[in-house]
Amino acid sequence: MRDTNSLNKVILVGRLGQKPELKYLPQKERQVAHFTMATNERFFNTTTREAKDRTEWHKIVVWGKQAEFCEKYLDKGKLVLIEGKLRTRSWQDKDGNKRTTTEVEAENITLLGKREGYGGGAETHDYEPRPAAAPAGTDSFGPAPDDDFPQAEEAGTGGGSGGGSDDDVPF
Repeated sequence: MRDTNSLNKVILVGRLGQKPELKYLPQKERQVAHFTMATNERFFNTTTREAKDRTEWHKIVVWGKQAEFCEKYLDKGKLVLIEGKLRTRSWQDKDGNKRTTTEVEAENITLLGKREGYGGGAETHDYEPRPAAAPAGTDSFGPAPDDDFPQAEEAGTGGGSGGGSDDDVPF
């Protein structure tokens, strides 16, 4: 029986510990990228009155075309937001010992921070996996071949009700 009140969701914001390593799985003709990501938290010890930083390292795995995106655009130290789910897998090592690891299987990756080579403030770009029903040969994510990054829409343009200008805003 399926428990409808469960959720496997991870959201991390941190920096890459290494450039993603891209591999191709020949038996399934599928791409996979692996990399590590560090998240930091600061806590205050009231007895010693000192602030300390704690770094947690996470193993990230990315599948399909999004893995190629990671290999192309992500690099060590890059600030990213990753949404995904926890996956635990087991295997036997060369000595016959059972080994297990838990990884974050990334579903969405958002680049954070400034674009290198461009002026201006912080910008983010979302790249989401292809929907299950997408027609073959179409991508719903990633940059266009001739474009480094898609341009974000300006605030106040497109959708929404009212369709008026900023002068219609009541505050």
